[in-house]
Amino acid sequence: MKTVTISGSARTETGKKATKALRGQGLVPCVLYGGQEQVHFFADTREFKKVIFTPDAFNIDLAIGDKNYKAVIQHTQYHPISDELIHADFYELDENRLVTIGIPIKITGNSVGVRAGGKLMTKTRKLKIKALPANLPDFISIDISNLNIGDSVKVNTLSAEGVTFLDAPNVVVVSVATTRAAAAAATAAAATGKK
Repeated sequence: MKTVTISGSARTETGKKATKALRGQGLVPCVLYGGQEQVHFFADTREFKKVIFTPDAFNIDLAIGDKNYKAVIQHTQYHPISDELIHADFYELDENRLVTIGIPIKITGNSVGVRAGGKLMTKTRKLKIKALPANLPDFISIDISNLNIGDSVKVNTLSAEGVTFLDAPNVVVVSVATTRAAAAAATAAAATGKK
């Protein structure tokens, strides 16, 4: 996975009043957990633009004061009205410990069914996986070249080295649905064939 650096500063106060004051200054309260101790810190909202508003997944190099941590973003909270980022949880990586994370899918190929008039339906943009940090992929590649109208790709047909998929095996990731135009063409072709 790609790596991005986020710089932060340790928080000395963690109450509601202190948290509200940070947000008023354009700062995001954060927590790093999963290591030997929880680390409360804050970072500038602008630091998150490179990792939040993108479909990609990233390893994060966290620089908090004079300490550095390897982490991934586990959870984010947004303001219900303004949609601004108001909190972020990070999980500290250990090369010998499995981590759970959402990884984006990347569709490749040109579906036979889409070329025949079907519509490609993407049911999910990310898949939940578990893997060691060294095995975390940038994305899960899904080749749709052989999908006909009515076909789908389910979680149980996917594989990636060193990765365990946590979504239910029968969950549909992508499918090719029929359209009115494709259905009409099929009906017309069937009627022509009968004559």
